Amino acid sequence: MDLGIKGRKAIVCASSRGLGRACATALAEAGCTVVINGRDEKTLAATAAELARLTGSEIIPVAADVGTPEGRDRLLAACPSPDILVNNNAGPPPKDFRQLSHADMIAGVEANMITPIALIQRVIDGMVERRFGRIIDITSGSVKMPLPLLDLSSGARAGLTAFLAGVARQVAGSNVTINHILPGAFSTDRLSAIMQKTATDKGIPFEKVADARMATIPARRFGTPEEFGKLCAFLASQHAGYITGQNLLIDGGAFPSAF
Repeated sequence: MDLGIKGRKAIVCASSRGLGRACATALAEAGCTVVINGRDEKTLAATAAELARLTGSEIIPVAADVGTPEGRDRLLAACPSPDILVNNNAGPPPKDFRQLSHADMIAGVEANMITPIALIQRVIDGMVERRFGRIIDITSGSVKMPLPLLDLSSGARAGLTAFLAGVARQVAGSNVTINHILPGAFSTDRLSAIMQKTATDKGIPFEKVADARMATIPARRFGTPEEFGKLCAFLASQHAGYITGQNLLIDGGAFPSAF
């Protein structure tokens, strides 16, 4: 399918690896110029070179912490008028809610709620003026089905979802959409780190933890970053203009609900 976004400009936050990289790859395959982002310059440069080689699209690496005003300035200096914005940022490490300090909670809300809102504030009016915009937020399946030790991540991302629900309706008439993708268990470094912590805490093999987690998923496997990226690219496409303010759960059927 031709997604109809060849030549569009995209910013994909936290995209040197994992789900962000998969989104950047899929957008580049669709013909977009893609600004990718990460904090490790070496990893970022390697990712940019690989994506350019694989897709033939222009890939612009911006080494920056998207969670800081300076980092956001650098992203928008590289691409002042993006057509597509994919918000992504690492979540806080797993921790019992009793152990969360005030500083921990502020940092979690800054990273997973305030940062994406701050970027949207800066790009949305230009999208409205050009009458095309696609904003996609990578949140988490835990927004719908909370996971132990990820309360701060779930709360901050749920706050982002509620905040943008009204915003999405305000700009829909200008062909600007805002949607959220809620990943379940995907084969990423973050999932491996969470499972490794569980294995260490319980004194059991990593493989046993992984097998137990997969057993809770009707698809009986973890998702691949590639299939996540394809969903992101579709939501960014010209064909998705009638989808807005939605939470698209991609979790292999793990969330047990009819709606």
